[in-house]
Amino acid sequence: MIDQRKAYPTNRKVLVDCLQEQYETVVASESVKKNIQALLSPDSFTVCTAHQPNLFTGPLYFIYKILHTIKLAEFLKKEIPQYNFIPVYYMGSEDADFAELNHTYVNGKKIEWNKIQTGAVGRMVVDKTLVQLIDELEGQLSVEPHGNEIIDLLRKTYTQGKTIQQATFELVNELYGNYGLVVLVPDHPAFKQQMLQVFADDLFNHSPARIVEKTSARLEKYYDAQAHPRDINLFYLRDNIRERIESKDGNFVVLNSKFSFDDNAIKKELQEHPERFSPNVILRGLFQETILPNLAFVGGGGEMAYWLQLKELFENYKVPYPILILRNSFLVVEKKWQGKIAKIGLPVDEFFGEVNEIMKTIVQKYSTHKVALNGTFEKASEFFEQIKLQAGAIDPTLSKHVAAIQTRSLKTLEELEKKMMRAEKRKFSDHQNQVQKLKDVLFPRHGLQERVENISGFYAKWGRNFIDELYQHSLTLEQEFAILSEE
Repeated sequence: MIDQRKAYPTNRKVLVDCLQEQYETVVASESVKKNIQALLSPDSFTVCTAHQPNLFTGPLYFIYKILHTIKLAEFLKKEIPQYNFIPVYYMGSEDADFAELNHTYVNGKKIEWNKIQTGAVGRMVVDKTLVQLIDELEGQLSVEPHGNEIIDLLRKTYTQGKTIQQATFELVNELYGNYGLVVLVPDHPAFKQQMLQVFADDLFNHSPARIVEKTSARLEKYYDAQAHPRDINLFYLRDNIRERIESKDGNFVVLNSKFSFDDNAIKKELQEHPERFSPNVILRGLFQETILPNLAFVGGGGEMAYWLQLKELFENYKVPYPILILRNSFLVVEKKWQGKIAKIGLPVDEFFGEVNEIMKTIVQKYSTHKVALNGTFEKASEFFEQIKLQAGAIDPTLSKHVAAIQTRSLKTLEELEKKMMRAEKRKFSDHQNQVQKLKDVLFPRHGLQERVENISGFYAKWGRNFIDELYQHSLTLEQEFAILSEE
């Protein structure tokens, strides 16, 4: 893989020049500066993760995947010391799905930015209504030991007039700069310039759509497609719009806008303004791997699935395809919840199940009455087998009749067992209330904690130590779900 990556002509000078330009507005740590400079060397490679600029970083897994990337880069350096491995956060700032990115949850409370702006979320501007969300958070978090610290950090980075991509850039740099993480905003003309051939092929020949459709059809037997190609997989990105480009009546039309181009006009536009062309999910990965000397990509399950659809696309354009690494997952359990779990007497991992299953385990563990009829079912089955043999010896047709009676009888016993379990569960109503409260806290909104809760609530309690602890416990290639308990 390293030899393949070395052979690919990554434009390292453009990459470093653009990164240095982007870092002019922030204070970069010495490790970040060193890592950026190291990218000029043909012996330096990146380990990358990507994510959109969610409000205040969005859900916790944003934090986890970046720390995984950092830890993996360090691991590779130890294993292959003759090369440098640079952790990179590639910001998906051109995403226009505002409804997905405009909110987060802090200690179960939804924080939502309602604005009147359009286009790529990264280009949107921090306004008064967003700053007011920080005021709202201050009232919620200032009572915690490090509440003011996280509020000050949000105020410092999300100041009125900045773009969202700049605010996110600064916040991520503040959180991870000491680890040497390099933040890259791909919304830059010099980066898009390197994709002119691919963008033109997409516009005029629709090659990416045909290639990905072919791959997706082969993968269909294993899983449903996560990404669906269009004839044209580019958006037009200009001012406050990011809209799809479609071919209509011999012209290239930008939906929901006044922009329209004939063949020559769009060729001219692509040559003179490559930054106005924004790849969708089909071309985004190819763009990322073209501008970065990347070896491995760290992402979630959904990301892994759609990346598999892109493999032949990479082969077609002769771009090295990265090693895919499933990101780390954590469940953070505070001390106060550990005490309640201990009183119930079950290990934390039992709480990944449904409430009914947890209660069934509790009843079976603590009930003074035998609720399960497992032994009874076995004896009943043996009893019917004996009758079946006896009846069949007299008349073979009677065996089917006995089998039907057996099925009805066992079903009746199953219903009886369920009724016994429900009756016994009612005696454990306090346990059920406690289990439900724990489920609501550990698995908010009926999902994983990492997909809902924002870092700010945890930072307010534990400060930077929270990130350091996550870093210490981040895995590299183990692919395990980790439970992190407060000591």
